[in-house]
Formats: sequence, structure tokens, C-alpha cells
Amino acid sequence: MADGHPVEGGRSGPADAHPVGDAGPPVFGMRPAGDERAEPIDTLPTGVVGGPPVGADRSTLRLALTVGGLVLAVLLGFGLGRANPGPGTPSATSVAAATADHTHAPGTGAHDHGDGTDQAADSGAGGLSVSSAGYTLTPSAVEFGVGRAGEFRFQVRDERRRPVTRFAVVHDKPMHLVVVRRDLSGYQHLHPTMAPDGTWSVPLTLGQAGVWRAYADFTAVADDGRQTAATLGVDLVAPGGYAPRPLPAPATTTTVDGFTVGYEGTPEVGKAVPLRFTVSAGGAPAALERYLGAYGHLVALREGDLGYLHVHPVATPAGDRVTFWVTAPGPGRYRMYLDFQVAGVVRTAEFTLTVP
Repeated sequence: MADGHPVEGGRSGPADAHPVGDAGPPVFGMRPAGDERAEPIDTLPTGVVGGPPVGADRSTLRLALTVGGLVLAVLLGFGLGRANPGPGTPSATSVAAATADHTHAPGTGAHDHGDGTDQAADSGAGGLSVSSAGYTLTPSAVEFGVGRAGEFRFQVRDERRRPVTRFAVVHDKPMHLVVVRRDLSGYQHLHPTMAPDGTWSVPLTLGQAGVWRAYADFTAVADDGRQTAATLGVDLVAPGGYAPRPLPAPATTTTVDGFTVGYEGTPEVGKAVPLRFTVSAGGAPAALERYLGAYGHLVALREGDLGYLHVHPVATPAGDRVTFWVTAPGPGRYRMYLDFQVAGVVRTAEFTLTVP
């Protein structure tokens, strides 16, 4: 991104799944008109009312009663075993006691640690596929002319292929869209608008030929009120000769529009550590302003698979410093994009870092 070009700020957060009844973020959206969302009624097979088939003889009934008695005995035994777990079976009380001392990194809330079966959850990076957590990203088109202004349109659909129309407002927006070329250049952070049918749209220009990655970062609200955060990714194409740019060398300071931006801290694999960013101009601290509810927004992408990292900001008073907690899912090179606002203008500082 060229220096001095205003962009919309970033957003990141933990992939929380809020249970029903939790007081989560404000909800944005609506249900399409005429959508009853009623589950189909299960019907019994023809001729079945609820008892044995008409015309069954006494021997058949006697056999059925015998088998039913055996099944009932097995079920009763299983229920007693569940009510009195053995020494090797954890009870609800023991599980609660074991997790009572679990804490999260500062700046994060309680979240679902997942079961390790999802690639994104297992690696610690999101945006690796178009489907995750029961939601799928479905774009209307994925090809854009190089340097030509276009419009990116997409829907988020649930497990029943229905367009999702209710989203929680996170960092002042219900949807955050990050677009970057596969060589990690051309970073854009956009905020689409949603139509009543759940179709999101946003103006988009891909300035260079090649394959780009688009990340939809959102928190969906289900019919029962459950909130699920997800980051879905899809490739976009700008036809033409692709000449990838080499990734800049790792550095802890950079300049953008006359501002010097630096950070302290070294990310570690599997461990949350703080990265503290400072912004200055002419040797004096810059007066950072709130943008999208925070004094800075950080997005981190992994070289290679372009895994998207959820980075947790820390609530801090006004000043020239903003802190984020970062957990590296594995060794390698990463590109970080810090959005900050001064005097009403949003700028992006970019960094390359290597995690050993």
C-alpha cells in the first residue's frame, strides 16, 4: 500500500463462541421476509401409529416384550453407571474444579479452545478455507480486472445453505474484510455493507495482477442467539503476468507519511506475548485517536499458507503506545499490518518478523 493512502482500519479478536444467554456485542441484521425457519416435522411410516403393526400374532408380541425388557435393563444399568462414575471418569464437578484456575491473556475474554479437528483451530490461524464453524463464504465472482474499480459481493451461509443476516457488531462494524495479494503486498482493510437478503458488497480494486486472498472476519448470530466468531478466506484473481515481490527484511521500525512506528516484543510459538507499538512524528509522541473503538488494530498473516492470526488488543488510555497480545501458531515469517489514526486520517504501518 502506498504511503499516505488512507485505508480503513483493522479488526482482530478471539474466535469466541458465546452461549445462549450471554450478553454479547450488539446484533446487526434482519431475517428475510417470509422466512419461517421451521424445522420439518418428522412423520411415521405409512401404517404406523405408535404400537405394533396390525395383525401381529401372540408369539411375535411375546418376543417383542422380551427384547424390550432386555433393552430396558441395559439402559437402566447405563444410567446408574453415569450417575455413579468410577474413579477414572471425571464428573461435571471435577471438570469445573480443574478449569477454575484457567486464565486468558490480558485483553482477551473467555473463548472456545476447540477440539483440534478444525485446521484453522488446530494451527491457531484462521482464513485457511471458505468454510469453518458451520459457515461458508460464497462470493458472487472472484475475477477482477487489474487496476479496474469493481465491486466484491458475497454471502455468508449457514449449514443449511441459508444466507446469514444477523451479525454481532465487533469493533464498531458487523463485517471486516481484509484483502491482500499472495506475496503479502497490497493490503486493504474494508467494511462492506449488507443488503436485506444477506449479500455484502464493497468497492474493490486489485492494483496488481496475481492471486489475492480475501478474509471475511465476523461474528454470526444464529436463530437461537448463539454467537460464533469466524474468519473465512477465498482466493480472488486479477489476470495477467504475476511478478511476486520479495518480502521486506524483518525490522522493528518503519515509517509511513512522516510517522515513525516501532514495536517491542518477540512473538513465541504457542504462547501469548505482548507487542507494544509506539507512534511518533518529529521525535515527539503522536496523539493516537480512537478508530473503530481502539487506538490501533493489528492483523498478522503467515507467509506461505496466508494463515490469518486473531490478535487481541489491550484497552489502554490515550497516548502514543498501543499493546497487542500475539500468539504465533508456528515458526516462519509473518507480515503484520498496524492501522492507526492521527488527526482523522488512518494509516497502515507494515512489518516483517521471523518467529524461530
